[in-house]
Parts: sequence; C-alpha cells; structure tokens
Amino acid sequence: MTHPRALIAGGGIGGLVTALTLHQIGLPCTVFESVRDPKPLGVGINLQPNAVRELFDLGIGADRLDTVGLPAREWALVGLNGADIHAEPRGLEAGYHWPQYAVHRGRFHMMLYQEVLARLGPDAIRTGCRVTGYDQTGKDVTVRGESANGPFTETADLLIGAEGIHSATRAQMFPDQPPIHWGGALMWRGTTRARPIRTGSSFVGLGTHRHRMVIYPISHPDAEGLAEINWIAERTLDAGEDWRKTGWFREVPIDSFAHHFDPFRYDWLDVPALIRGASRAFENPMIDRDPIPTWVQGRVALLGDAAHAMYPTGSNGASQAVVDARSLGACLVAHGVTPAALRAYDDRLCGPVSKLVLRNRGAGPFGLLNIVDERCGGHFDDIDAVIPPQERTAFLADYKAAAGFAIEALNAAPPTLPTGARIPPAPPS
Repeated sequence: MTHPRALIAGGGIGGLVTALTLHQIGLPCTVFESVRDPKPLGVGINLQPNAVRELFDLGIGADRLDTVGLPAREWALVGLNGADIHAEPRGLEAGYHWPQYAVHRGRFHMMLYQEVLARLGPDAIRTGCRVTGYDQTGKDVTVRGESANGPFTETADLLIGAEGIHSATRAQMFPDQPPIHWGGALMWRGTTRARPIRTGSSFVGLGTHRHRMVIYPISHPDAEGLAEINWIAERTLDAGEDWRKTGWFREVPIDSFAHHFDPFRYDWLDVPALIRGASRAFENPMIDRDPIPTWVQGRVALLGDAAHAMYPTGSNGASQAVVDARSLGACLVAHGVTPAALRAYDDRLCGPVSKLVLRNRGAGPFGLLNIVDERCGGHFDDIDAVIPPQERTAFLADYKAAAGFAIEALNAAPPTLPTGARIPPAPPS
C-alpha cells in the first residue's frame, strides 16, 4: 500500500491553510518556506464571510480570530465632500451566517503558522527552504530548492505552488509569462492608534478612484477607546510623473506622501492627522499578474497569489487563497491524490477567479467612485440624484456574486468539505 503525500511551496496564508486542510482530510504534507524566521509582517486585510466560513470549518473560530482582529460591521464609500455615497452592513449584521473579519495580516499569518505546527508537528514547516523548480513523471513530482545547507530535492505525489506573486513554480509552468503588471497607482500603508469612526468597526473608502483613502480598525478598542486603525493611502500617478521602482514594498518617510491627502479633512475625520499619527509607513505599487489559462500542470497546481495575484480593491485576495485551499481539498476527497483532482480544482476556480482579477484591475467595488466622479466630480448634495440606491445596490451585488460571497448563495451552500471528509484509500502498489 502506498502512502500519498503532498509538498507545498510557500508558507504564507494560502500555503498554511492548504496544509491545515490536507491534514484535515488525511493527506500528509510538508511546507517549504523561504524565510528562515517568519515574523508578523504587514498591516490590515479583510477576510470575507466565504473565507471565515472555511476557517470555522477548520476549527479556527471567532475566539481565535478575535485575537488578531475584529468583526466588520459596515462597508461605506464616501465622496470628496465627506458625504456618504453608499453604506451597508457587513458580516452577521448583513444577515450572513458568518462574520467578516478585519485582521492584522501578520498576526493572522502567525496564528496559522502556529496552528500548523501544533496539528501537523514541528517538522511540518521547513523554514529557510526556497523551492526553485520541479521535475515530474506520471507517478510523482520532485521539487528542487535551496537552503542554508545547500541544494535539496524532495519527491511526493503532488506539489502545490503557493509562493506568492514571485512564484518560481508559476515561472516554470509559464516561462514566457508577462512581467508583473502595474497600472500606475501607488499605495502607502500604515496603522495608527486612534478612536474608531462610525460604527466602531467600519471599512471606509474615501475620495475618488484615482485619489483615495481606505480606513478600518484591525483591533478591538482598548480601555481608552483607542484601536489600531489600518489605513491605505492611494494615488494614481499622472503620465508625466516619475516613480523609481526601487522595491515592491519599502519603508518611506510619512512626509514624502502625506501632503497629497491634506484636503481630506472633515468634522468626523482628519485624514492628515491619522496618517501622521503612524510611527512608520510603507510604499508599494498596486500590482497584479495577467491571468493564465490554467493553474495546473500534471501533478503541480498553483494556489493563492501564485495563481491569481490581484489588486486589493475587492479586499478578497487573502479570502480567495483560503477558498482555493478548501476547494482543492474537496477535489482531492472526490478524486483522490491524482492529477484528476488538480484538473477538477482548476475547472472549478481558474476561469471565474481570472475574471475577478480583471474586475479588480477595473476598480472592483470601488468602481462606484468612478461613476460618481464621472457624474459630479465627487461633490454632491443628494447622492440619490447622482446614482440611485437601486443602481448602487445592484453594482455591489454583482461584485459579491463574482467574488463568491453573495449572501443568499453563500448561506444556502453546503460545506465545501463535509465533517469527516477524507481522501479515498490509496490503491495497492
């Protein structure tokens, strides 16, 4: 009797949720992570209800998620005049069976990391090991990699490439892929201790599609009523402006960009003060990759940003990585540890998510800001006269459906992996 096994390249959110899912369905796996000593890096991300559902089914419930973030209560877009364009409840308050969470990416990542070590054992993640390529036969796949101890190889039944936007697995699968795509927008990210606005847990997009802020808390308030407020300042450069591409994610002085947002002052929010209240800020371009025709080659599959790096305009990059992992697990349960399972996974997700990548490139749900800007320049007395409520609701409902968290469909959907689901026994060798 053979004992199937999988290898995972990349120990980010997608790779770790994949490891937890494979463990849940009875498929041993090893994660190769290039970073020697993972740390809680990054700022805020959102976990949509479709991803939170999957985390709950993995045994990671609200008690755990509350230690790294808090449930979102509202999603709102605000015009240049500080008045609402559209606001709606989110998560449980919207009627979902699962909450939406705003979390600190690094703390959430490290929670998953520790969970993998606790469930799979201390040898499940090999840090300081970077996968550089693979070779496969009809029966197995061998990864090639580099570590502090020199080159290494390892053979298993499947390889899951989850190394992010710079994935070596994807590069081998598509050696002629276009370079990383940048559409001209820069983002500056930071967090500031401040008093939460509106509901106390609101996601607020403010400004225009070319010049905006995104603001939401990623911690519960402390005894003084202050929370860790995540903010993203975004600006699309004009054709004549130069940006020296010195790094994809680098720390920069706050004064180097804060002045672009000085006009964003309102009686309910002082954006310049929020930005300047941060201790540090990071600059990175808004980037993605062009969709590819398949995420699978034989016994190798891509997952997360390696498969579908997308603009963060829909707040669903991490959520989709979670859904990828769970969908892959369901296909393995249905088809066994075989290339057929990977093909089923590809058939289920590659086409729809590729369309979502392009939709997010076109501003995603922030497309409402484009419409308002075109119709009134972002200033209005009566938003309903600019864009009626029915048009706003329909626009966002269309996006939720495309992103997999339309409320009626999600609430009615059966679990991706039923309780107790396991991979079928391996055939005799």
